[in-house]
Amino acid sequence: MQISFKKRYVFPVIGAGLLFVGSSFKEDFFEVAKQIEIFTNLFKAVSENYVDEVNPGELMDHAIKSMLADLDPYTVYFNEADVVKFKINNTGEYTGIGALIQRKDGRLIIKEPYKNYAADKAGLKAGDEIIQIGDVNLEDFKEDAGQLLKGSKNTKVDITYKRQGKIQKTQLVLDEVELKAVPFFAKIDDKTGYIALTAFNKRASSDTKEALEQLKRDGAERIVLDLRGNPGGLLGEAVNICNLFVAKGETIVTTKSKLEKHNNTYKTTRDPVDAEIPLVIIVDGKSASASEIVAGALQDLDRAVIVGSRSFGKGLVQRPIDLTYGTQLKITISRYYTPSGRCIQALDYAHRDKDGKAIRTEATKYNAFKTRKGRTVYDGGGILPDVELAETKTSPISDALVRNDGIFNYVTEYYYKHPLAAGQTPTISDADFLDFKQFLKRTNFSFDTETEVALKNTLAAATKEQVDSSIKTEYAQLLSALQKSEETQLNQNQKEIKTLLLDEAIKRYSYKEGLYQYYLKNNSEIKKAVAILNVPADYNKILKI
Repeated sequence: MQISFKKRYVFPVIGAGLLFVGSSFKEDFFEVAKQIEIFTNLFKAVSENYVDEVNPGELMDHAIKSMLADLDPYTVYFNEADVVKFKINNTGEYTGIGALIQRKDGRLIIKEPYKNYAADKAGLKAGDEIIQIGDVNLEDFKEDAGQLLKGSKNTKVDITYKRQGKIQKTQLVLDEVELKAVPFFAKIDDKTGYIALTAFNKRASSDTKEALEQLKRDGAERIVLDLRGNPGGLLGEAVNICNLFVAKGETIVTTKSKLEKHNNTYKTTRDPVDAEIPLVIIVDGKSASASEIVAGALQDLDRAVIVGSRSFGKGLVQRPIDLTYGTQLKITISRYYTPSGRCIQALDYAHRDKDGKAIRTEATKYNAFKTRKGRTVYDGGGILPDVELAETKTSPISDALVRNDGIFNYVTEYYYKHPLAAGQTPTISDADFLDFKQFLKRTNFSFDTETEVALKNTLAAATKEQVDSSIKTEYAQLLSALQKSEETQLNQNQKEIKTLLLDEAIKRYSYKEGLYQYYLKNNSEIKKAVAILNVPADYNKILKI
């Protein structure tokens, strides 16, 4: 009787469930089909009837990207050219000039030439403005000029560039470029190894493993893993890097989605390189995504001490989906959770403020979780370090100086005014800082803080409405007060800004490698990491060992 009861009632319930799912699917499908038909007809009508000629490709590209922008900044459409760039980011390999370049305000600027690659061999320096590539004058070239600097290996490209106001020419020979996930590793002292991990491309775990094994061969008995400024990348590589330090079979990250196929639990699959070696991980506000998986998992497993400032807070997982004609969609498919159950996503893109900005989770709404040994950790806003360091955080004024190239442009000028012999380390004195402030005034540097932007927008609106004449005096007073405030903030954050200036200057004279060498002996975050490792009792106390 009991079996008969189950059959009579369970099957109808299941059937009803399937009917509901089927009905829901049909409704969703109809709505999608309806909106596609509307858009197709609209797109065709615009293309055929608009008064001026339109470019269908550009129109569609803009429409798609604008639509996705309403979801989150990580769900992105890639046209054919974009797909090439995306693959470069994931693989770390491409053929090109071997330099970080930036197109800003219509200018193509060399931001950082990589040592011994094509741009460096041709004599290009950070701050050089490329004004012509081959026969193409970039002043009138509105497309992606970076594509003109790509091609097959050994292709020769003539370059005209501007340096400190002077026009110069050189020739680049394109070569294979391999962007290392671990650009630097070395011993800090007799017992401590240092690994800088800057990307999570397909070589991240193998590069980290090679560095770890070499440092151990060289006598390292403890490790500092630096994830500052690492924006993340491939989730699988984050799991593999954790696997270097924890046993086989450990859960590192779980992904949860509305679709069952995207719900996954990622565990370590190999024996570790060293599951006992003391480990400190440094993070900052620019450590995101895969960096947070590594830091969060090893924190939850009580395997590493985390040092620095709260990480970025990106707890969303993306997956590329191939579309037609060589295009691609990178779409957010799930959220990820650390072993303790934390989702550290900071911004809620489903809920926005009156200005359309995603709302940040308030600290009062963070939820508490427990690590394996009972330590309390929290979700909701990045990975909070076990040992917070104020110096890892940057002030809004410093962020503005970096974002708007105040630091970069000053150091470009500084570099040519202060020639140094090979091996010498530059210094930034109080006099240099004063010169820096004068440089900002001389070049009319705009901090573009929220206050400054709002003030400019107010004047623009007043001018449009023809009421600007009556508020010009007040506007000038407000602008003057704002500039005084910015001057005060510069002085208050002098130490921090001088550090940023010095870091950029060192890269100019001795590349990124020279900066890491300098860090080993002078960086305060690394010094703190070493200090923790030097006292096993302190290290064990933090981890409750």
